[in-house]
Amino acid sequence: MEQAVVTQLKVTLGELELNNPVMTASGTFGYGDEYSSFVDLNRVGGLIVKGLSLEPKVGNPPPRIMETRAGMLNAIGLENIGVEAFIKDKLPYLKQFDVPVVVNIFGETVDEYASVAEILSDVSGIAGLEVNISCPNVEKGGMAFGCDAEAAFAVTRKVKEHSRVPVIVKLTPNVTDITHVAKHVERAGADAISLINTLMGMSVDVDKRKPHLRNITGGLSGPAIMPVALRMVWEVVQTVSIPVIGIGGIMTANDALEFLVVGAKAVQVGTANFVNPHATIDIVEGIEEYLRANDISDVNELIGSLTVEGDLL
Repeated sequence: MEQAVVTQLKVTLGELELNNPVMTASGTFGYGDEYSSFVDLNRVGGLIVKGLSLEPKVGNPPPRIMETRAGMLNAIGLENIGVEAFIKDKLPYLKQFDVPVVVNIFGETVDEYASVAEILSDVSGIAGLEVNISCPNVEKGGMAFGCDAEAAFAVTRKVKEHSRVPVIVKLTPNVTDITHVAKHVERAGADAISLINTLMGMSVDVDKRKPHLRNITGGLSGPAIMPVALRMVWEVVQTVSIPVIGIGGIMTANDALEFLVVGAKAVQVGTANFVNPHATIDIVEGIEEYLRANDISDVNELIGSLTVEGDLL
């Protein structure tokens, strides 16, 4: 009788250890408790909570979300309860689970990012920070931090100076060369990079001749963006030496496997959670099934295993 292959799903992102490579994407899983009746949070590789700012934020007025072909547009405007309320009202519940909690943070100035990082770094139960640099830098006329390599460097360096937990920097795809920004945040001390954030898009009601979103434009996510995300992850993996986390349109285990094969050490599941609240666990189980079917004992053997014929690399 043949013995079943024992599969090892653990991965490391610098000092951050995950029981499996499937994380939740910020903004799509609330603060974790909202999904606890659908998902055993202990089975998720890492829980990344909704983005937090120094003070509570109400976000944009509706309509601020709509379905598109093979995706979704959102202009939520980073609505959140603020750092202090999260620490007091949400974190105690999350601490009962055996899953690394990573807090996504943002600000409108470099100093705001630093303040949020410093507050959270002193709190037990937080395993890492994910820095959203797709936010407008009010001191530079509203251009997103992530669209300018020097600004991305500055905010990453400042957060690192004020953080005592690993720092993941989340990159925007709305740039000419994402590898240029990736190199800058690595040089600034980032422990890992996650990508991609949403692509900017819009949708129009032709009968009313008005945009569907009150904000006019919004972030496009979902299956439609996966090929773009996969290409950018592959490019960044070739460019930096720190771990890369893949995000963008992952709906199934096969989608996640594509990101792992091109070199992502972990993935984040986002829009799929709205369609299937059990998506993260389905993907974990699907990866495990694939490894068994292919006699792969350790998921790390699969990571970065892409072969490219010819002289393309």
